[in-house]
Amino acid sequence: MSRIVVVSNRVAVPDPARRIQAGGLAVAVNAALKERGGIWFGWSGVISPTPSDHPVVTMQKRMTYAVVDLKEHDYQEYYNGFANRVLWPILHYRVDLAEFAQADLSGYIRVNRNFADHLAKIIAPDDILWIHDYHMMPLAQYLRERGHANRIGFFLHIPMPPPDLIQALPKHGEIIGALAYYDLVGFQTQQDKENFARYLDTRGGQPSADGHSYDVAGRRVRLGAFPVAIETEAFARRARHASRSQFVKTFKESLSGRKLIIGVDRLDYSKGIPNRLEAYERFLRNAPDWHDKVSYVQITPKSRSEVPEYQEMDRFVSHKAGQINGMFSDVSWTPLRYVNRTYSRSALAGIYRAASVAMVTPLRDGMNLVAKEFVAAQDPEDPGVLLLSQFAGAAHELSNGALIVNPHDLDGMAQSLRRALEMPLRERRERYGRMMAVLEPNDIDRWAKRFLAALEDPPRPPGLPRPAVRIARRPPESARTVRG
Repeated sequence: MSRIVVVSNRVAVPDPARRIQAGGLAVAVNAALKERGGIWFGWSGVISPTPSDHPVVTMQKRMTYAVVDLKEHDYQEYYNGFANRVLWPILHYRVDLAEFAQADLSGYIRVNRNFADHLAKIIAPDDILWIHDYHMMPLAQYLRERGHANRIGFFLHIPMPPPDLIQALPKHGEIIGALAYYDLVGFQTQQDKENFARYLDTRGGQPSADGHSYDVAGRRVRLGAFPVAIETEAFARRARHASRSQFVKTFKESLSGRKLIIGVDRLDYSKGIPNRLEAYERFLRNAPDWHDKVSYVQITPKSRSEVPEYQEMDRFVSHKAGQINGMFSDVSWTPLRYVNRTYSRSALAGIYRAASVAMVTPLRDGMNLVAKEFVAAQDPEDPGVLLLSQFAGAAHELSNGALIVNPHDLDGMAQSLRRALEMPLRERRERYGRMMAVLEPNDIDRWAKRFLAALEDPPRPPGLPRPAVRIARRPPESARTVRG
């Protein structure tokens, strides 16, 4: 059986001393590698003036972690510049926020070529590569240029917009067009898949008879929708245990019997946090009978704080939170708690279980796993209600039980919030049951297996020769440094 090599921008090398719980991508990678073993390759998260010429390797059980450092200017141009100030806004339908600079594009290409050089030192001809997310779109092309004929798959965790927005990206053919060098490109939703297929049409791609593959410049790339999932059963169990923890007990006592509305989002303009606060303000204005009976907790760790757009949003959200509390609170009730810190997955699971309503209302999101985790965390006997944006990928799976809202319709969101708070128990149970019926059989393990099965057995066009295979040399023993 072939070895799996997973590639992502950041690698979460386990550190037992710090006991940091795995994030979403780490959970997905573990699901892909836990049965077969393999390598997880990517950036270490370290900025170094003199990065090593070889990946630094750590081995734990059946998994190998191979990481490289970045120089400061590489980090600024590849990560802060092109990835997060150009690709991120455009792929989230916010072309107006993209700030293109040729130097940043050059840095993005340079770092991806550097990653390809490092990968060439550790992969074998029969390895199967699974590349993750927008940071590494052209990586397969650079590996093909180096002679690697491995099966290479790509999964985009964020949205794929329509062709006219993609084409707003300068040199889009060199970046997004380079996805044609993969054997399989996976998306969160059917809509994302169709948007990319339409883009390939503009690039002269020829669809196969079944519409699942495209021939582009002598290569065949297969497209598929693979909605990313969670550890449904494990997260439900985590929530049950966390609800008995002292942390959650103390938190629930602080609510003094009030119903809890919860929002958990990284501070990002795609998450729709300002719209959500405006909607909550309208709810309070229009529903005075709910004053002192509800508490809204918005947990929002800050991110990319050096980017001006994020700094401006931080100021606005902080001001709006203070404005709401100044307008509606009294000495015994604070309607909104705005918290800028990170909590463990266990703590969040317990908070989700305590909540009557979760507001997951992004302006645009590839999937949004908070929505799925909230549902999984609920008490089946007394479940909460999910308010979910129609523009979140999760809405394609959870529309049978969530209250679907338009985050641009503030009055509509305020009305849906009241409906959620007043929803009868029987209806809440029915909605919860329908959503769990979707989540339970489609957990993270099945997601990984579906993608890898499709990658290992893609349809091949008749008569097209496979590229020549270049045997990759293993790194010398001196390069296999073990951190730890």
